Amino acid sequence: MRRTALFDVHSRLGAAFTDFAGWSMPLRYGSDLAEHHTVRDGAGLFDLSHMGRIRVSGDPAFLDWALVGRMSAVKVGRAKYTMLCHTNGGVLDDLVVYRLAEREFMVVANAANAAVVRAMLGEHSNGYAVRVDEQPGVLIAVQGPKSLDVLGTGADLPYYGIRPDRLDGREVLLARTGYTGEDGFEIYCSAGDAPAIWEWAAARGARPCGLACRDTLRLEAGMPLYGHELSVRSTPFHAGLGRVVALDKPDFVGAAALRSVAAAGPETLLAGLVTEGRRAPRAGYRVLHEGTDVGVVTSGALSPTLGHPVAMAQVTAALAEPGTKLAVDIRGTRVDAEVVALPFYRRAR
Repeated sequence: MRRTALFDVHSRLGAAFTDFAGWSMPLRYGSDLAEHHTVRDGAGLFDLSHMGRIRVSGDPAFLDWALVGRMSAVKVGRAKYTMLCHTNGGVLDDLVVYRLAEREFMVVANAANAAVVRAMLGEHSNGYAVRVDEQPGVLIAVQGPKSLDVLGTGADLPYYGIRPDRLDGREVLLARTGYTGEDGFEIYCSAGDAPAIWEWAAARGARPCGLACRDTLRLEAGMPLYGHELSVRSTPFHAGLGRVVALDKPDFVGAAALRSVAAAGPETLLAGLVTEGRRAPRAGYRVLHEGTDVGVVTSGALSPTLGHPVAMAQVTAALAEPGTKLAVDIRGTRVDAEVVALPFYRRAR
């Protein structure tokens, strides 16, 4: 398995490791619950160096063609959430794209899909004056309401903004983005500087957190995970994310299929569910309406913040309205569920 530049740091901290998309990554350092609450109440420190980072240099019209959003409209120093889709409209990956200069972008992909995204961008670049290269370096995230206190900079950086900065005297790219539902920052730095920046942030109050709590954090915030809420078998519209598709662009990869789904409406939609009791629905559990199978859970857990089970599920579109009464088959037991609006948790502003 591949190791990040912070592997030795994690080992010294006693991290439990897991194989994630071919990377040896810290799953937790102690208690999943404590790490979750650290991010909700303080500042969590994450190693996200397994994420794919791809530099695209050249004609901005290329990304308008390759991705579903209008990337040429993104201002320098800002970012946009978007997707790379198959010609059939299915999602190949969801991405954050940063515009670093007029003709330079950084595309951040999910670890499991990084190679696919690089390959597809390279394939789609035919006919455009662009270069598609791997972006080296390390990605560290500081997430939570005390993130600004830890970093001591970034108060004037807008949400989904990015700029060069200095942390502990070291040059970084600082972005106000994240995947936890909290205010926070993502730090792009060199592999050589990463251990020092990590130790500096920890000394200023950020607590190391593993991938396990990221899953409950993003679930509470209603954020999709590729392979669960998103896949090549469904479109952005099925995930309730049709807003990221710029259907008014002249043409782009998957345009015909996506316009067709937008016009007809998807047969199923992503819905939030809350269930009774303490047994949480898990991915793959069936969703029922009056005894009839109407969908499947895509992600579920006992919410540490809310104290009750929550789940996201793909259900028949007509049953995705908040207030609809459903049930989930949890290992042979039907547990009552109610559709609620996403996200389950929204931070105080």
